[in-house]
Order: sequence, then structure tokens, then C-alpha cells
Amino acid sequence: MFESLDFVYLPAPDIESSVDYYKNTLGGKLSWKIHAYGVWVACIVLSEEEPYILLANHLEKIYNVSNLEKTVFQLRSKGWEEEKRLDIPPGPCCTFRDPANNHIAIYEKLRPNIMEEFEGRIDVKENE
Repeated sequence: MFESLDFVYLPAPDIESSVDYYKNTLGGKLSWKIHAYGVWVACIVLSEEEPYILLANHLEKIYNVSNLEKTVFQLRSKGWEEEKRLDIPPGPCCTFRDPANNHIAIYEKLRPNIMEEFEGRIDVKENE
């Protein structure tokens, strides 16, 4: 059902200080920082392999699935409670809670090249 863990979203209520910490303290590379889909999201590369670290305030773990609707049906039939649907850069996403109240998100990669397309894009806040 799950193909890979592609992204780990970390809470970043103050995007600038979070980016600064992950770049300058941990030595990560800022791949991109965008204001899209209603939130600020920054991609930090900490290692040679995925998952990417995405600084934002709306998700925690997100798994890639080959067919979103089929996987949504499967998870619901196993007792997972669907919370909401949203769109993230690579494609449509759905968030769930399992019977023990654990949070998970799944998405279908409909825009497979988006990470490369965003590479180097650094949006700035209008008041900067």
C-alpha cells in the first residue's frame, strides 16, 4: 500500500528562524522556500537520501501511494478516520487518524518533477 516516506514535515511557526537553524546550526542545504498552497514551506536537505525535511506547520509524515482513492478506501475500511484533503506540491493529499489517534498523510505523486522545479526558488515575504 505505501511506497515510500518522501517527506517529513516539521513544525515551523516561524519559518525564518527554523530555516536559519536547519541551515546554520545543523548544516543543511536550503533547496527551496515557497509561499504556496496557503502556507510557507521550506525544503531542507540534511542527507544524501530522502526523506526531505519540509519546514511548515500543517503536516508531519507523508507517504507516497500509487493510487490515492484506492488507498483512502483501504485505510477507511481498516478503521482509519479521514480528516481532510489538501494539495501539496507533488499532488493531492489526504490526512488520517488511526484508531489510536495517530496522524498520517498520504499523497499521489501527480507532479513527479516538482522538487526539481522548485530547486533554488526562494520566495520572500512581502514586508521584507
